[in-house]
Amino acid sequence: MIGKQFLNTVAHGEIDILQELLDILGESKAAYCVVGGLAVNAYVEPVVSLDLDMVLALQDMDRVCKSAKLKGLKVEEFPHSVNLTSNKSDLRIQLQTDERCQSFISRSVSKEVLGYTLNVAAVQDVLQGKIWAYLDETSRKSKRQKDLADIARLIEAYPEMQPKIPSTILGKLNAQ
Repeated sequence: MIGKQFLNTVAHGEIDILQELLDILGESKAAYCVVGGLAVNAYVEPVVSLDLDMVLALQDMDRVCKSAKLKGLKVEEFPHSVNLTSNKSDLRIQLQTDERCQSFISRSVSKEVLGYTLNVAAVQDVLQGKIWAYLDETSRKSKRQKDLADIARLIEAYPEMQPKIPSTILGKLNAQ
């Protein structure tokens, strides 16, 4: 089974929602990069997730959302993201609106992830995003634990990035 088939099987996908999004981004000529767990998977051994976190250039957001609606995707706005979903796939797409992440786009690199060619945030930006996510005490405890595990996976593969980790997080990692 190839990566695309695997992802769509896990997501119970009647449609390839990720490919639909990539088509929309291409047609819209929108600047983006993947962050979050799927971006971590681009740099280390993959872990299955039904979340796709992406930073989209803020000036492209309206155009992409309009195209997504026209293609039948549900578009919901939240304080820090715009979510795209379909009743034909369990994959949840979150377009992050945090302005701190906008600079990630210019440093992104093209990578093959589960059979898709994606613009992925540079590894140091993926780590920074995971640090911010872990430090967000309003997040669910289970999500923060996953963020901590992703930080651990990244610094195991890239030990030279360990000095970028705040001591409070290093303490949690070393306690385990």
